[in-house]
Amino acid sequence: MLHLSRLTSLALAIAVAVGASQALAAEPAPATVAATPANAKAPLPLDELRTFAEVMDRIKAAYVEPVDDKTLLENAIKGMLSNLDPHSAYLGPEDFQELQESTSGEFGGLGIEVGMEDGFIKVVSPIDDTPASKAGIEAGDLIVKINGQPTRGQSMTEAVDKMRGKVGQKITLTLVRDGGTPFDVTLARAVIQVKSVKAQMVEPGYGYIRITQFQVKSGEEVGKALAKLRKDNGKKLSGVILDLRNNPGGVLQSAVEVADHFLTKGLIVYTKGRIANSELRFSADSADASEGVPLVVLINGGSASASEIVAGALQDQKRGVLMGTDSFGKGSVQTVLPLNNERALKLTTALYYTPNGRSIQAQGIIPDIEVRRGKVTSEQDGENFKEADLLGHLGNGNGGADRPSPSGKAPTGKKERPQDDDFQLSQALSLLKGLSITRGH
Repeated sequence: MLHLSRLTSLALAIAVAVGASQALAAEPAPATVAATPANAKAPLPLDELRTFAEVMDRIKAAYVEPVDDKTLLENAIKGMLSNLDPHSAYLGPEDFQELQESTSGEFGGLGIEVGMEDGFIKVVSPIDDTPASKAGIEAGDLIVKINGQPTRGQSMTEAVDKMRGKVGQKITLTLVRDGGTPFDVTLARAVIQVKSVKAQMVEPGYGYIRITQFQVKSGEEVGKALAKLRKDNGKKLSGVILDLRNNPGGVLQSAVEVADHFLTKGLIVYTKGRIANSELRFSADSADASEGVPLVVLINGGSASASEIVAGALQDQKRGVLMGTDSFGKGSVQTVLPLNNERALKLTTALYYTPNGRSIQAQGIIPDIEVRRGKVTSEQDGENFKEADLLGHLGNGNGGADRPSPSGKAPTGKKERPQDDDFQLSQALSLLKGLSITRGH
C-alpha cells in the first residue's frame, strides 16, 4: 500500500513538471486564454494527480516486465495528446526532426500522408514520385496490416513509426480499397525528396502547375513556375490548371502565398482559436503573378488542409473554377511548440475559415463542377471517309487546301501528354478552352 505522503509528493512533482512544460511551450507561442482573466488559475486537480501517481506506482510494482519512470511518463504524455484530436501529438527528438525535414522537402519513409478512420490507418494521399505512388497506393486506402501485424488499435504515431526505417529496407502493407478484399503491397523505404511544384505546357497557351505539398518555398516556386510558363508560351497564357489533388497540405504561409499569386485583393483565409496569437487574417496584395489568366483548380479527397485553404479562397473570390471531387475536410491549424531536450508538441490551436466564413472542418470543399476519376481510352477513326477522299470531288470554293481523312495509323514520335491518361485533367483543359473562346482570348 502506498503512503499518502509519497503519493502527494509524486503528484505535486508531476504538477510542477507539467507546469514547466507549459511555460516552455508558451515561449515561442504565448498562450493567454482570452476568456480567462490573466491572474485567474484553475486549482490543481489533486485527486486526479494522486490517482495518476498511484496507477504509475501499481504499474511499476505489478507489470510483467520492469518499466522505468521515463517510459511511463512519455507514454502518458503521448496519450494526453493523442486523445485530443487526430492531429495533435507529442514529438520526440526523432519525430521533431522528421517534421522539420518534411517541411523543408527531404525526409525518409514511404511517401504517404496518413490519418485515422474507424481505428484503421487511412491513406490521405500518396506523394508523387515516391515508393508509395509508384506502388499504386491511392488516397482512401485503409492500411489494415504492417508487415503482417494488424494496425487496428494502434495510434497513428505507432503506425507511422513502424512504416519508417532504414533506407532500402522492404516493408509489406496490407490494404483494403473501397471495402474490397485485402491485398498486399511490398515496397522499399527510400529517402523522400519532394519537389513540391511541377509545371509544364500541356498545349500551346495552356499551362499546368501541380503542387504535391506545401513546403516553405512552395509560394516562391509557384511564382517562378508562372513566369516560366509565360516565357515558354511567348505571350500571355490562355489558361492555367492548378492541380491540388492528393496534396495533404503543409505550411500555412505557403498556402497564403500561392493563393496570393492569383488574387489582387480581398481576404485569403483567417483563423480563430482560444489563444490570442491564434487569431490571424491574411489578405492578398495588389501584385498579380498570374495576370488574371483563366484558372481551373483540381481537387479530390486527398486534398487537405493548406490545399483546401487555397481552393476555398479562389472559390470564394470567384477567381477560378473548382473541378474534381470533394476535398478531405481538415480545417484545423497545428502549431509546433518546442519543448526542452529537442522535443515538441504539435498542438491544434485554431480552426481556419475561407473568405466567406466557411469552416471546412469535417465537411471539405465541394467543387463547382464534379468530375470523378475515369479511364481515358483513345480510339482511331477507322475507315471513315470524307468528301475530300472521293474521286473527282470539287475543290474548296475559297481556294483552301483539301483535308482528307487520316490514314488510320497513330502518328509516330508523338510526345505523351499528362492529359492523355488523366480524365479529370483533360476535362479541366476542355473547360479552359471553352472559357478562352467565350472570352475572346
